Amino acid sequence: MKRFLSLLLIAIVFLLSLSACTNTTQKDNGKINIVATIFPQYDFARQIVGEKANLRMLIPPAGESHTYEPTPQDIISIEEADIFLYIGGESDSWVDSILDSVDTQKTKIIKLIDYVTTVNEEIVEGMEKDNDTDETEIDEHIWTSPQNAIKMVNAISETICQADKQNAEFYRTNTEKYIHQLNELDQQFKDVVDKSMRKELIFGDRFPLRYFTETYHLNYYAAFPGCSSETEPSASTIAFLTDKVRKDNIQVILKIELSNATVAETIAKETNTKVMTFYSCHNLSKKDFDNGETYLSLMTRNVATLKIVLN
Repeated sequence: MKRFLSLLLIAIVFLLSLSACTNTTQKDNGKINIVATIFPQYDFARQIVGEKANLRMLIPPAGESHTYEPTPQDIISIEEADIFLYIGGESDSWVDSILDSVDTQKTKIIKLIDYVTTVNEEIVEGMEKDNDTDETEIDEHIWTSPQNAIKMVNAISETICQADKQNAEFYRTNTEKYIHQLNELDQQFKDVVDKSMRKELIFGDRFPLRYFTETYHLNYYAAFPGCSSETEPSASTIAFLTDKVRKDNIQVILKIELSNATVAETIAKETNTKVMTFYSCHNLSKKDFDNGETYLSLMTRNVATLKIVLN
């Protein structure tokens, strides 16, 4: 039904585009138009282009990408974009229907999952299995590793430079500076882990950070996999995580941003521990967005949190 509604929406937009003019991403200011589905690639592009491009993020701050349905305006924005950035995982399955149905001959399309080595989502001990599917899916949260972020930034930058050769030198300078900052971030995480007393994270939440833990050789336990549609864990999952916290003398239970923290707080209450937020950077609150928070600033918060959690 969800796919049917997407196709129906596409048909409606196509008819509207034949009969009416829009002003969504028209280059009336002479700048190239870049459209990104979610925050990570939006912010990567923002660091590269500064004010020299029109940049739009389709899924708004605090929006949920796993249940997102494009609006007519969103579809028109994609069709009129010079560059379209998307991850390409299961949550982006709606994108394929749109790209097959609108004219994107003049649009450079970047499927970022093609630029990194992927891993599958996994069910670790004690984790609640998603009842909606028995299939193993690629873990789409590729940006959670700063090393992957660097690969994505390079791919985005090269495409932007090709699309706007006049400003290519400006973009390459910004890219070099930004990659230097990402390398510094990567080293900060390595230093924290190398000097830590433990290598274990407990998430009373979904876990969209497998690329992060793979990169820094950390173990983890969590209530749900990253793209799970479940919100209520079983009593056995709660019991397992609670026992794990006590047995391993864990002092901090983690949750991800925009979570209601119910599971984490339940475990924390039972174990007399505290709850802290670890940012997956999948999206951010409207307050953080309006305050100018970036992938780099949110991940830097994670450095500080990791120091506490692992010690």
